[in-house]
Amino acid sequence: MKKMKHSLLLFLLLCIAATASAQRVELNEEGRDAAYVKTICERSQKIVDKLALTDGDVALNVRNIIANRYFLLNDIYEKRDAAVKEAKEKLTGDAKNAAVQAAENAKDSELFRHHFELESGLSLFLDDTQIEAVKDGMTYGVVKVTYDAQCDMIPTLKDYEKKQILAWLKEAREYAMDAENSNKKHAAFGKYKGRINNYLSKQGYDLTKEREAWYERVKARGGKL
Repeated sequence: MKKMKHSLLLFLLLCIAATASAQRVELNEEGRDAAYVKTICERSQKIVDKLALTDGDVALNVRNIIANRYFLLNDIYEKRDAAVKEAKEKLTGDAKNAAVQAAENAKDSELFRHHFELESGLSLFLDDTQIEAVKDGMTYGVVKVTYDAQCDMIPTLKDYEKKQILAWLKEAREYAMDAENSNKKHAAFGKYKGRINNYLSKQGYDLTKEREAWYERVKARGGKL
C-alpha cells in the first residue's frame, strides 16, 4: 500500500512538473541580434508592467509571448522585403510587378495564418480585460484616445453609435497590431476613422460644426487639441 501511495505521489509530481514546463514560454531569440532582442524585450516589458501582474512566472511568459510576436512580424516583413528586393534587381516590367505582388500576397497570407496566435497564447495567462490592455499597448492606446475624443466632440452620440465607433476602432486595432511600423499602424486606424466620419455624417451630424464647437469647449476648459 505504501509503495502504491509513493508511486501515485511521484506520478502526480511528474504531472505537475510537465504542466509547468508546458506553460513555460521560451523567448525565440536564437539567431537574432542581441541588441535587437534587448530592444524588443524592453518594449514588451513596458506593456507587461502596465498589467501589474503579481506572478513573476506569468509576467515573464506574457513578456515572451509579446516579444515573440514582434519577432514573428519582423521575420514576415523581412521575408517580404527580401523577395521584393530580388524581384526588383532581377526582373523587369510585368514579371517584376507580378513578383512584387506575389511577395505582398505571401506576406498577407502569413499575417492572417498567424494573426490569432497572439490572443490564443495570452489567454493561457490573462483574462479578457488584460488581453485588451496588451493589444492597446501594442497600438499606442489609439482605440481609447480616439473613442474618448469622438464622445467628447459629439456629446449627443447615441449608445448604439458609440458601440459602432468602438467596434470599428477595435477592428482597426487588429490590423494595426500586424502592421510593420508605427506609421502603418496609424494608417490602419486612419482608414477606420474615415469610415467613422462617413457613418456619423450619414447619421445627420455636421462634423464641421461639431468639431468647431468642440474646439471652443476644450479651449474654454484650458485644454488643447
